[in-house]
Amino acid sequence: MNEILKEIITTPMPYGKYRETMIADLPLYYLEWFSSQGFPKGKLGMLLSTTFEIKTNGLQEIIDKLKTL
Repeated sequence: MNEILKEIITTPMPYGKYRETMIADLPLYYLEWFSSQGFPKGKLGMLLSTTFEIKTNGLQEIIDKLKTL
């Protein structure tokens, strides 16, 4: 399994309204807000932006399948 995808389903959001929610489970509107404001720097931003791309391109099934492994 790709390490980035693995981290998306195992890493909780460290702060904010969705603190402790796995990044893969964040709602699209929250990711859209980050996209418009600018994703955080570093690994967290990369995980959030990757999740945003997956969800906005209709690839949610990738995340869903990874959760079952």
